[in-house]
Amino acid sequence: MIGAGQAGLQLALGLQHHGYQVTLVTDRTPEQVESGRVMSTQALFHDACETERQLNLNFWDELCPPVEGIAFSVPHPELPGHKAMSFEARLDHPAYSLDQRVKFAHWQRTFAERGGQVVTQHADVTAAERLSDTHDLVLVATGKGALGQIFERDAPRSPYDVPQRHLALAYLTGVRPRSGHSAVTFNLIPGVGEVFLLPGLTRTADGAWLPYENVLIEAIPGGPLDVFGDVQDAAEQVQRMLALMATFVPWEYDRVQDAQLTDAMATLIGRVTPQVRHPVATLPSGRPVLGLGDAVVVNDPLTGQGAGSAARAAAVYLERILWQGDRPFDRSWMQDTFEDYWGYAQYVTDWTNALLGPPPPHVLGVLDAAQRHPSLAHAFVNGFNHPPQFFPWLTSPQEAAALMARHGAPSPAAQA
Repeated sequence: MIGAGQAGLQLALGLQHHGYQVTLVTDRTPEQVESGRVMSTQALFHDACETERQLNLNFWDELCPPVEGIAFSVPHPELPGHKAMSFEARLDHPAYSLDQRVKFAHWQRTFAERGGQVVTQHADVTAAERLSDTHDLVLVATGKGALGQIFERDAPRSPYDVPQRHLALAYLTGVRPRSGHSAVTFNLIPGVGEVFLLPGLTRTADGAWLPYENVLIEAIPGGPLDVFGDVQDAAEQVQRMLALMATFVPWEYDRVQDAQLTDAMATLIGRVTPQVRHPVATLPSGRPVLGLGDAVVVNDPLTGQGAGSAARAAAVYLERILWQGDRPFDRSWMQDTFEDYWGYAQYVTDWTNALLGPPPPHVLGVLDAAQRHPSLAHAFVNGFNHPPQFFPWLTSPQEAAALMARHGAPSPAAQA
């Protein structure tokens, strides 16, 4: 297993649990992970959490603050400080967000303590070739560097070839809790971008547990939120983030105006090119390797599905490996394994890519109706746990109208 993120570590530990001998290759020690920069907002909804619980890897369930719902808002374009659209609903089961620096370091130590072999090195194609000499299966669970690039882009499944958002993330403590239940707050600013807040848990340098809030700004390139390209330090990044929130989402600024960074490495600036890559690559020797997680499927974090999709991929691959038994992990098996996962991941990808563009009228109609029909708001919010629930209505005006009718909401056409 080359790569020690959500997918790579979860699958390595799962295989270890079932008696497989696994070599884990990573370029960072647990100590380097813990002291390094934050990685993402890492929301895990219930179904993804269950894949961890099935392997007894859910060490933090009693500690991590639950995310009990999702609140969706669209600022009013002509009345600053007001909302043109707003609804919220509870999740059927809570979601969680644990700082991945904490999780990955602990999982890596757990893997080693249980007898797993950890090789700390920067893995390239030569390293993968060497590993393929002595292992029945080589999986690449990192999309970084030259090794990640051996998986070719799948053009029909990749409508974008450049980033659709420029991202700024900060972990802030001292955020005032929202009224009512805890929630992901999803603020959609048409033509400008998005602002998200998400409760999480991290650990201080002295080992104390610290609740915090993930604050993520997604800027449409060249727009008014896209102001982080020349940021010099973390303090300046937070200052700019707060200023934007005060302007575009003042109800969120009221909660964060007195907040502080959790630590010196608690900010991140970046951009993601959404894409799907072919899952099987060929080494110079002719032997195939199988891609996993964001080595082969990368989505914008807009819908909060990155960690959950990685967990789902690990669960699917584990089941397929166990099913294969002593039979060889040939190229056909590799492709079929990915396609099994793609049966779920395609919905995450299509949903996320759809939200990167302007919502079509039928989607706006559903969101508008959710303000007045709690059952429809509940259905929309719980789709974050299982994105196939957004289909087929997300892409079909007729299905959207049928969805609204099932929840007692007349379609816009019927109202007209």
